[in-house]
Amino acid sequence: MRVLVVDDDFMVAKVHSGYVGRIAGCAVVGVAHTGADAVAQAGALRPDLVLLDVYLPDMSGIEVLRRLRTGAPDDPSVLVITAADDAATVAAALHGGALHYLVKPFDSRALAEQVERARRLRGRLAGLDRAGQEDIDRLFGGSTRRLPKGLTPPTAALVEKVLREHGGDLSATECAELTDLSRVSARRYLEHFVETGAVVVKLRYGGTGRPERRYTWTR
Repeated sequence: MRVLVVDDDFMVAKVHSGYVGRIAGCAVVGVAHTGADAVAQAGALRPDLVLLDVYLPDMSGIEVLRRLRTGAPDDPSVLVITAADDAATVAAALHGGALHYLVKPFDSRALAEQVERARRLRGRLAGLDRAGQEDIDRLFGGSTRRLPKGLTPPTAALVEKVLREHGGDLSATECAELTDLSRVSARRYLEHFVETGAVVVKLRYGGTGRPERRYTWTR
């Protein structure tokens, strides 16, 4: 994953570059501090992902986003990273084609999760010749569509809400407690979300016994 970092603050750009450098399989190929330089470097370097600030000295990051997201197959994915938390800017980023929106400050794990998500999406697109509806649902985030037999949309939406609002990782037991489901039911929904790409699972190893599966919402 080739990453271009765009931020007007030299130190912040350095910190974000450091975060990216610690993600396996990712490399920072360029750093830009203005919108014009970001557009120029994106054209020359052809990055897979751009980490884009909104507050730039010569133009808004939203304008940069519009110039980068042309609709071409090789457009970079764009992750907006900014202190701007007003609804208008968030909406503009969403409609402009941003993959996700992170409000500063955030930790390295939050960034790593979104970079991994970008890599998964690009990998899925690269591996498709023709897209079936299930492939399209996964790419567009249709997490509660085409549920397996025995799972219902309202309960899936409840599990999704709990995962989103928690902000960190949860075990099946913790999810069950928060949703008033049985552990078995909670785990079925969690594993469904893992299959759709909406959730990532990590193993937490303890002193004895099997490792605990921890689930985190990625979108």
